[in-house]
Amino acid sequence: MTIYDWFDGPYPARVRIALAEKGWLQNVKFVPVNLWTGEHKEPEFLAINYSGTLPVLELEDGTRIAECTAITQYLDSLEGHPTLTGETPLQKGLIHMMTKRAEIEFLDAVSVYFHHATPGLGPKVELYQNAEWGRKMGEKAVRGMRYFDNLLQGQPFVAGDTFSMADIAVIGGMIFASLVKLPVPEECVALRAWHARMQERPSYRTWRAMVAQGAPGSR
Repeated sequence: MTIYDWFDGPYPARVRIALAEKGWLQNVKFVPVNLWTGEHKEPEFLAINYSGTLPVLELEDGTRIAECTAITQYLDSLEGHPTLTGETPLQKGLIHMMTKRAEIEFLDAVSVYFHHATPGLGPKVELYQNAEWGRKMGEKAVRGMRYFDNLLQGQPFVAGDTFSMADIAVIGGMIFASLVKLPVPEECVALRAWHARMQERPSYRTWRAMVAQGAPGSR
């Protein structure tokens, strides 16, 4: 398999962590697409993914799958454990629900904040910015942090009793929030404790090692 991504991107981190959880990183060739130079918005990459977003999984037959949730679902449908998208119908439903909430209420909100309320990826990429909208989304992201803090006061993982794709989505949000210096409220004790536990997982440590290694053309 081939994955087009950028080594320290918050969204690519989700797929890299999923691969690490399943022990499949050695089966993947990573092709760097430099976010900071706007390479993902160039015609060459848009021919690969119309949305101009990372990551993208490319299979041996040339089939391409974009979007973190879709890629993780595909990987989880192959052989191997642990299962990140649920084993029973109930687990699958809850995990997909919480993954979507993690994206809408937290991760994607941080992304909008980054692209609109900060310099983002620079003028070559940020052709339109609405600072007020960006700040609103920053506020939404903080509300999302409080939502997940409240949730994690009563259960060990985002979708219940088992680590899943939903946890990886919130990890992505925490990575992005740290990148853009959007602080987690001090009172979010449960979220902070959960995050500390997640950072101790071998998959997270593996991702951090990959970030430290970097990629050609990195900033």
